[in-house]
Amino acid sequence: MPRFIRNSVMAAIAGGLFLALSAPAAYAHDRLKSSNPAKDEKVSSLETIELEYTSKIRFPVVALLQDDQKLPLGKPKLDGDTVRVEVTEPLSAGKYVIAWRVVSIDGHPIEGEIPFTVKESPTPSPSPSPSPSLEEASPSPSGPGTAGAGTEVPSAASTPSLSAVGADDETSQGGGVPGWLWVGGGVLVVVGAGVWLGTARKNTTDES
Repeated sequence: MPRFIRNSVMAAIAGGLFLALSAPAAYAHDRLKSSNPAKDEKVSSLETIELEYTSKIRFPVVALLQDDQKLPLGKPKLDGDTVRVEVTEPLSAGKYVIAWRVVSIDGHPIEGEIPFTVKESPTPSPSPSPSPSLEEASPSPSGPGTAGAGTEVPSAASTPSLSAVGADDETSQGGGVPGWLWVGGGVLVVVGAGVWLGTARKNTTDES
């Protein structure tokens, strides 16, 4: 076989191998590797959307939708193979969709959607109100026999007894002499007068 024929055959084989090896790489475009939130994930809140691709991408476009209505987002920030977007407003409970579109390193545009759900925040249980203590709940008794607040109750030592009061009355009425002495003196006077009268009558009878 002539040399030029062998060289032509070898060149054809080499070209075929090159095309066979480079074709899968040409058709294997970049794709989304991971995301936050993930697809169909349920989250309590969301502050930043993060999309990571298999290689560097260009011209990222990200939108957040709820019931086909576009919600406000910050400007996408590209860092190599990762795109980050700030969620500028708190999200209420419900279902959302992240729609994205980028251009891969080979110039081919790729796009996709990531549905997720924001859960309802738990309602805090009301704290029990403190129960009043027994001293606060039961009012202090008030009545005729109970002294009110700030009222001094006279003690037994400061209250004069009945006997002392009676003695003081007798002393004041008798000019310093107890009343029973006056009564006794009067009885003696009456008895003495009776004895004198009886003696006087007897003497008169004897003389006559």
